[in-house]
Formats: sequence, structure tokens, C-alpha cells
Amino acid sequence: MAGAGWAPPRLDEFILTEPLGSGTYATVYKAYRKRDTREVVAIKCVNKRSLNRASVENLLTEIEILKTIRHPNIVELKDFQWDSDHIYLIMEFCAGGDLSRFIRTRRMLPEKVARVFLQQLACALKFLHDRNISHLDLKPQNILLSSPENPQLKLADFGFAQYMSPWDEKHVLRGSPLYMAPEMVCRQHYDSRADLWSVGVILYEALFGKPPFASRSFAELEEKIRSDRAVETDLVVEAVRKDQEGDASAAFSLYRKALEYFVPALHYESDARRKEAIRAKVRQYISRAEELKVLVTSSNKNLLEKGNPARELLKEMAKDKPRLCAALEVASAAIAKEEEGRDDSDALELYQQSLGELLLLLAAEPAGRRRELLHAEIQTLMARAEYLKDQIKMREAQSMGKEALAESVRSGCTLQ
Repeated sequence: MAGAGWAPPRLDEFILTEPLGSGTYATVYKAYRKRDTREVVAIKCVNKRSLNRASVENLLTEIEILKTIRHPNIVELKDFQWDSDHIYLIMEFCAGGDLSRFIRTRRMLPEKVARVFLQQLACALKFLHDRNISHLDLKPQNILLSSPENPQLKLADFGFAQYMSPWDEKHVLRGSPLYMAPEMVCRQHYDSRADLWSVGVILYEALFGKPPFASRSFAELEEKIRSDRAVETDLVVEAVRKDQEGDASAAFSLYRKALEYFVPALHYESDARRKEAIRAKVRQYISRAEELKVLVTSSNKNLLEKGNPARELLKEMAKDKPRLCAALEVASAAIAKEEEGRDDSDALELYQQSLGELLLLLAAEPAGRRRELLHAEIQTLMARAEYLKDQIKMREAQSMGKEALAESVRSGCTLQ
């Protein structure tokens, strides 16, 4: 964008610097207020010549809405100005970028992070809907983050927002197809609840790294939304791929993670056909995970036996290092506890204790044979600890899955 001869518009009170993003009608720049505190802001510069009648109405509605609301989870409009060429919206600056980039750089978000963001988004939407305002263009690109560290979500870009009472209905297409409610996609009338569908799509993308109905056209998107086929997650696709490649350990771990998402869906799905499809998937994943568990257990026993001679040599070489001896003894206790097979949680705790100490000792260990053996031993112990962690989580997921399956049958949801 910043090619030869490029320069941002000029505004008396501000110094405009690099562009933060651009759209059909506007470019957003980072800017500094010239006087006093040198406050950092974001300035949305709208080119008047690019506006048609509908976009002028949208812009006026956006300014009207943002001038009258203040909420910690909605980006603040500080002021607006204009000249012969541009209209300028002077906005709160959000240093954390947008949610789309945040998800993309992390591939997918942990559930606890997604939960916090969703709570903040829900607060912003309730505030808007209580005032009969619908956003109508909710997507990760329009959700900003206050800062890179401990970010607070800020809902932005009200270019398609409308004043809509709960009983109002519209039919004009607004927003981005991948996040549009089915009523819009299918060109039917919609109301203020259209925002709620978009929230669900955003939550899915946060957890799985992409929207649930990725499509190249409206027709394909409509077909996918109308389909009764259960949405497959990337976790399942990757689990199947690893399974086919013969990587039992990775496949086992991925099936376990997939169950963590599918099992709760059994409780909340109300459509009988979709519920039956999810039930079949849960049965399938539990069954395959149990088969893989046998393979992984056998493989890990071989790993333990293979490590024994090297482990004994390392212990012999550690006699002049009391801390190293003590950490290796804790590791031996973890292995013994695991081989007893009675309480994996205790064994996992011992593995974690020993690894915490061994990693510190490795950092201080000079190059040589003992360092090589210590490095190899840490890798073995970490593999064992990860395996145990997966075993514990898999048992929990299987237990939840079987309980959910039984409950869904008891509740009379099985298809006749």
C-alpha cells in the first residue's frame, strides 16, 4: 500500500503514520495527536468520492451509533471531522490488532481464552441489543484487541449496524457471507437475532482455527448450512490422517481432544437427526481410541525397556551430583508407580517433579557424555509424562462419552 509517492491524508490536529487496514470505502491509519499528551489514536479516513447513497447512509448511522454509546468492549469514537475529500472518524487505538490475526498466529485458541473473549463479546452485544442496535457484520476482523498482553476485546466497524427492535425484520444483505445468519444467506427476512449466529461461527473459528462452513459461493454455503451432515473438526481430520500413517500415539491424542468437543454437543443438540449423527461419531471415536490405546501402551513399554541400560549408566555417572541423583530417584519412583498401574495421577505428578529439576540441571550441565545421556533421559521421561496425561484425559473423555451416550438413550432421543 505504501508505494512510491504514497502519503496519508493531512489532518491539522494529528500526525497520520502507517496504515492499519483498508476496505472498499476507507483506510485506517495509526495517528498521534500533535498537542499535549501525544495520544495514540486510529483514524478511519473515508474517501467521499467512493461513497454511493447506501454507503453514505451507513456511514451516518455508524457515526450516530458510536457517538451515543460508551462500553469497555466497544471501540470508542472520540471525534469525527471532514474536509473536501475525506470524512475522518477518530477512534480509540487498539494495539493488539484484530481477533482474526490473533487466532491465525496461534492456529486455534485454548477453550479458557475463547471463553473469556466470548463473555466480553456477549457483554458488548447485550449492551447494543438493549438499545435496539444490531451490528450485522460480526466477524473476527471486526473485533479488535486492546493490547498484545492480556487483551480486552473491542467490537469495531459499525458500517452495517442498524437500529432494530426485536420485532423488526430486514431483507437487505449485510455483512460477510461466512458469518451471515442462514436467513440472510437464503435471502429471507431476518431480525436482530442474526448477530447470534455470527457469534457461534466466531466461537467455532476460535476453537478450531477456521469457520465451520468455508465455501466459495453463496450456493455452496447455503447447501452446507442446510445439510444434516455433522461438522467435522480439523482435530478429527488430523486424527484420521495420523491413524492412516501409522502414528498411533498422535492419533490417540487427537481422538481424545476431539471427544472433548463432541461429547458436550450430545447434551446441547436438540435436533434428533443431528444428535444421532453426533452419537455415532462419539461411539466411533471411543472405539478407535481404545484400539489405539492398546498399541500405544505396548509401544511405550518397549520405550521403557529400551531406556533401562542408559538410565542405569546415567545414575552411575551422577554419583557426584546429589541433586541429579535425587531427581533421577524421583523419576524412578514415577516409573515404578506407573508400572503398578494403579494411580496414573500420582505417577504423572512425580514425572513432572523430576522433569522440573532435570531441565534445570541440563541447562547447567557441560558438554559431554553425561549431558547426552541426561538429554536422552529427559526426552524419554517427557514422552512418558505426555502419554500418561493423554491416558488420564482419554479416560475422562471416554467416561463422559459413555455417560452422555447412555443419557441420550435414556432421554428417548434415539431415532426410531
